Amino acid sequence: MADEIDQAAEHSALRLNIALKNHYAAREAADGCGICIDCEEPIPDERIRALPGCRRCIECQQRYESRMNGR
Repeated sequence: MADEIDQAAEHSALRLNIALKNHYAAREAADGCGICIDCEEPIPDERIRALPGCRRCIECQQRYESRMNGR
């Protein structure tokens, strides 16, 4: 019984992973962004609406700008 449960859990995790990859790929293709290029986490929809074409989440953008201003 445990083997069947383990197999079902693995199958479920695999399907979820595939669905998430497809979701993020479709989102990125639709508006040119969606996943932060630094941390690879989803960029919040509010940020995307406010700044179409953004490539970083707010936290990574702040770190990026701090590094650029520190030069």
